[in-house]
Amino acid sequence: MQKNYRKTLIASYLGFITQALCANFAPLLFLRFHKIYGIPLGKIALISTTFFFTQLVVDFLCAKYVDRIGYRASVVASEVTSALGLIGLAFLPDLLPDPYIGILISTVIYAIGSGLIEVLVSPIVEACPFEHKEAVMSLLHSFYCWGVVAVILVSTVFFAVFGIEHWRWMACFWALIPIYNIYNFATCPIERLVEDGQGMTIGGLFKVPMFWLGIILMVCAGASELSMSQWASAFTEDALGISKNLGDIMGPCLFAVMQGISRMIYGKYGDRLDLTKYMLGSGVLCLVCYLVAALAKQPVLSLVGCIFCGFSVGIMWPGTISIMSKRLVTGGTAMFALLALAGDLGGSIGPGLFGIVTQHAGDDMQAGMLTGSLFPAILILSVVLIMWKARKKA
Repeated sequence: MQKNYRKTLIASYLGFITQALCANFAPLLFLRFHKIYGIPLGKIALISTTFFFTQLVVDFLCAKYVDRIGYRASVVASEVTSALGLIGLAFLPDLLPDPYIGILISTVIYAIGSGLIEVLVSPIVEACPFEHKEAVMSLLHSFYCWGVVAVILVSTVFFAVFGIEHWRWMACFWALIPIYNIYNFATCPIERLVEDGQGMTIGGLFKVPMFWLGIILMVCAGASELSMSQWASAFTEDALGISKNLGDIMGPCLFAVMQGISRMIYGKYGDRLDLTKYMLGSGVLCLVCYLVAALAKQPVLSLVGCIFCGFSVGIMWPGTISIMSKRLVTGGTAMFALLALAGDLGGSIGPGLFGIVTQHAGDDMQAGMLTGSLFPAILILSVVLIMWKARKKA
């Protein structure tokens, strides 16, 4: 019988939507947690730190153990833990003596699922016999963006209609997506990226100069994306003086829409485009967007810079994965896991540096935004170096 790889693709789409739910639902409730449970804002901030630290640990462990455990068992576990974490978020804070501990336990559980999805879904799709893999990969990653848009818009509308005090129902509703996707991943065809024993080891990857370029690209991709997306809401409120709900829609939501559009465009026309040139153009646009957001005297222009930055960073993460997959064909699971780790590391460094510079500049967010422009600048130089190496090899 002919294998239905379309089912694999649909499961992977829903996998990235699940990751978006895990990463973006709880932050919408941070002020609610502060008010109803009396958790200090300083401890609230550690929820996001816990999430990303857990993902980093999972990324590293995947590089060593996923090939032994198997892709199917691991990716099914990603959906199980994502669902359990979201359901736990609805109940554990009220069941445990300390609500904060309940929130952290839930965060760790669904962060494990998110980390597994991040590492596994890309190689699962890469191993499928699709034509124009770069375009397929870009379209795949666009579903993370649409997941972000969905969780912000649907949750905001739900809270406006039924009241934010019913947030627990929303958490259980979102958990239905990974619960449904358990069946998809349990039954869809999954191929191995490389044969047993043929994938490169972690030590072997670190000896390849091209892999280090990929690490730099992923750090810059993660930092360029997360610096803007995580601060977009606060930056929009600060620059335009609008409400939080509208700020969430005009900031991170429109950012995610533009990011998704960028990935869909490459997903549709990628077979006609040169990926490295597209990456180079995106890096230049990203640098311009950061500079406009940081230096523009008109708040509206700063907002435009924030929104179009979403379009510019869209190809960076999936594009880097595709470039490395093409040049290091035996990289295997270790390569995908370490690239994801580098992206998460950039996603931690970028927003943190933004916040530190902003604080030392007297809470001037435009100063923090100017610092963020370093990452697309380094990405541009890295892509130019990859293009130069390719021409030299030819």
